[in-house]
Amino acid sequence: MTPSEFVEKWRDAKDERAASQPHFVDLCRLIDEADPQTADPQRSWFCFEKGAGKAGGGQGWADVWRRGAFGWEYKSRGRDLDDAYMQLLRYSGALENPPLLIVCDFQRYRVHTNWTNTVQQVHEFHHEELLDARVRDLLKSAFADPERLKPAKTRQKLTEEAARLFAGIALRLRQRGHPPDQVAHFVNRLVFCMFAEDVQLLPGKLFQKALERSAKEPERADRYLAQLFAAMKDGGEFGLEDVPWFNGGLFDDDRTLPLEKQDLSEVLAAARLDWADVDPSIFGTLFERGLDPDKRSQLGAHYTDREKIMMIVEPVIVEPLAREWDSAKAEIEKDVAAAAEARKEASRTRAAAKAGAMTRRANTALERARRRKAEYIERLRNFRVLDPACGSGNFLYVALLALKDLEHRANLEAADLFEEPVSFPTVGPEAVKGIELNPYAAELARVSVWIGEIQWMRRNGFDAARNPILRPLNTIECRDAVLNDDGTPADWPAADVAVGNPPFLGNKKMLGELGEDYTLSLRGAWPAVPQGADLVAYWFAAAWHAIQAKSLLKAGLVATNSIRGGANREVLKPIVEAGKIFCAWADEEWTVEGAAVRVSIVCFDAGGQCSAIPTINGENVGRIYSDLTGGVDLTSALRLSQNIGVSFIGTQQNGPFTIAGDIAREWLQLPMNPNGSKNSEVVRPWSNGLDLTRRPSDRWIVDFGVDLPLREASVFEAPFAHIESNVKPMRDKVRREARRKFWWRLGEAMPRLRHALGSYERYIATPRVAKYRLFTWLDRAVLPDCQLVVIARDDDTTFGILHSRFHEIWALRLGSSLEDRPRYTPSTTFETFPFPEGLTPNIAAADYASDQRAKDIATAAAQLNDLRQNWLNPPDLVDRVPEVVPGYPDRVLPKNANAEALLKKRTLTNLYNDRPTWLDHAHQALDEAVAEAYGWGGDWRDGALSDDEILARLFRLNQERA
Repeated sequence: MTPSEFVEKWRDAKDERAASQPHFVDLCRLIDEADPQTADPQRSWFCFEKGAGKAGGGQGWADVWRRGAFGWEYKSRGRDLDDAYMQLLRYSGALENPPLLIVCDFQRYRVHTNWTNTVQQVHEFHHEELLDARVRDLLKSAFADPERLKPAKTRQKLTEEAARLFAGIALRLRQRGHPPDQVAHFVNRLVFCMFAEDVQLLPGKLFQKALERSAKEPERADRYLAQLFAAMKDGGEFGLEDVPWFNGGLFDDDRTLPLEKQDLSEVLAAARLDWADVDPSIFGTLFERGLDPDKRSQLGAHYTDREKIMMIVEPVIVEPLAREWDSAKAEIEKDVAAAAEARKEASRTRAAAKAGAMTRRANTALERARRRKAEYIERLRNFRVLDPACGSGNFLYVALLALKDLEHRANLEAADLFEEPVSFPTVGPEAVKGIELNPYAAELARVSVWIGEIQWMRRNGFDAARNPILRPLNTIECRDAVLNDDGTPADWPAADVAVGNPPFLGNKKMLGELGEDYTLSLRGAWPAVPQGADLVAYWFAAAWHAIQAKSLLKAGLVATNSIRGGANREVLKPIVEAGKIFCAWADEEWTVEGAAVRVSIVCFDAGGQCSAIPTINGENVGRIYSDLTGGVDLTSALRLSQNIGVSFIGTQQNGPFTIAGDIAREWLQLPMNPNGSKNSEVVRPWSNGLDLTRRPSDRWIVDFGVDLPLREASVFEAPFAHIESNVKPMRDKVRREARRKFWWRLGEAMPRLRHALGSYERYIATPRVAKYRLFTWLDRAVLPDCQLVVIARDDDTTFGILHSRFHEIWALRLGSSLEDRPRYTPSTTFETFPFPEGLTPNIAAADYASDQRAKDIATAAAQLNDLRQNWLNPPDLVDRVPEVVPGYPDRVLPKNANAEALLKKRTLTNLYNDRPTWLDHAHQALDEAVAEAYGWGGDWRDGALSDDEILARLFRLNQERA
């Protein structure tokens, strides 16, 4: 069919019922596409009257449907196409959410884009325009290539653009002396006016027109906005338009802030954006950064996306409630089928009594079915979600939409079963509760929830609430979530579930960031939380307390991934013992304060029959332990007496005790001090974690030992003068009396470590936190920093066992982590590890020197160390120069500038990043030797020792020896 023929044939078409299908068939011929009956006789992916194949017949969800392409609705000529579009929206879920929603009245065609996370567009054309090839190409794309019509601009880009504009406005208002809370409230009003205008809740572009009329005379803006806000407070007139009742607390008065010419220019630029599609899941975060002076530097940084938030919302809210509906729906289907069968039986019988009985049976079954559906909807309507650290509301927004989606799904499926129109949604913003300390964020949370509610209603074909449009959200409280003003633990409002992303602040930073009084009060209020736990642990303790008190059923919280170990893990232990972690993601990337971090996601409840099957990282497991693993409960591994007194954390300075190598050498070559001693007695090489994983930094340290009196220390003139000038002023201000009193000594001099090293010429060290679990040798002259764990052993056998795969996987599971870097600790990782029998740390190396197992491990370990050292410092690139005084290890210096550049890249981290074949072979030889020492050599060579099997065997040894 030619374009002219099509246009002429259908120029006067009017009636939807009589003409829609013939019109569509001709349209397919026009653009050279097969019509539904030809393309898909089985009606599985392309059909007329999608959803009309019900027992009672009737109109379906769409006049035409093509999977993955469009839903198409016809209306008689001149009818309201918005109604047709709203119908498609209401049923888009049943239509598998097609990317295009098309409405047509034979004269007008509208193609609405419907992709998730894009700014929606409408392509509109008239019947006569089908003569234009470009219009026909657009229609052809709707069939054959819908992606061509996908909008390029995402909702994120739109939201980021809007946030940047408002950040400048807010900053200037603050710079002019307006209080921050007033600036935030005023800017939030402006934001909501723009949104309300673009979704037609605020009529006639009133807001934009007021700004445009004020552009040349900014002082008029104050008067116009005050009048508009007053009308929005209770409903009223503005200009020649009726303004509906908004209020909700956002428009509680008519106060404004004066806008200058530049402000108006930027507000107008923002007003001309399409606010209808702003994304509330990131909106609050971005605007909070713009409004809050402390967070403005994060404006362009990343934010947590909706998919990440759903990793909590899905298992805690969606999955259990969806299971409830699936169960209710199955019973409803049985009742509906029974009612249909009873009606058939009634129609077949001629006996009036029997027919009446069958009719009553049918009615009873239908009433029971409707009651089941009503009970489920009531369950959703009363369901409450709490975010006890809600920030600017992104969790609350996503949770609200999840609840509304669940309700809409139930309404759609029930409407299909009962053959009736879909019910109006009843779940609203009152379903979410929040606690937030920051007043900027608390109000933004309310705005995010309001916008999200209105957007959902519009996108699903329903009108927004009226009288008022904004329901008050007093359920979002501005207060501390874990500590009351009187120092008692804060209670949370009752809810069905708690979800959220509590603040991340390490234990050691709490005093500085929160203040000593607050930190001590918090620790006193929550005695169940260990003193060394991070701030986030208090939210886990509070959630578990609420679950035990039955004011909460489930919780899903984000924590730093250090929640799996150390003091933090203690808050998970009672949950595992008396409740249940039913979903966990042990190590995920997340965004906090604009920075990418590594987190753990933990979802838990009181346990019981209704609790979900546990999953870790998406995989089913039998049980989840407090270290967020399944399989063997290594959290119950015990410290072994044979390992005690061997591993130590290095010394802690608590002041600037370290010095550069050139200064140290200068002091070492000074004449003897008045006491007849050289400075070498108190100046020694120093090493920290970075010295092991990167290149040595050539830092030295002034070390006055564990008990050297002040008068004796002062005789070491140059080192003492340095400490007196640089350390004493800082120590005079510290809280701990011992550090103020003994200011010339290291904060933690570690006497037990020094004693354990005894007469060893070398010792084993490993970084406390590092990407790889690496062990190296350090000379006895080197003083280890607190970022190292020291193993007081000097034999290659112990070195080899520690560097084996067996100890590595034990350390990874028993230790905690800092972001994506595992943490090693003497207590949980070394002292719990079961060494091979006869080669344990309480046995002197000399006593097992003749043991062939020890010899084989020592040979492999020495070979590994030699290969690594030759790679790190190849003889053709370095010179080894004796230190300026005897007794200290030689200096390793690059031969020239070219060698220096090459050596910078030769670090243990880079070596293990690349893991060349020779390194892999060296580790394989070592692992086999250690496997033989355990008596597992055959299984190792056969490949029968998976990591889980190794851990299980080591755990059994731990339990046997404890």
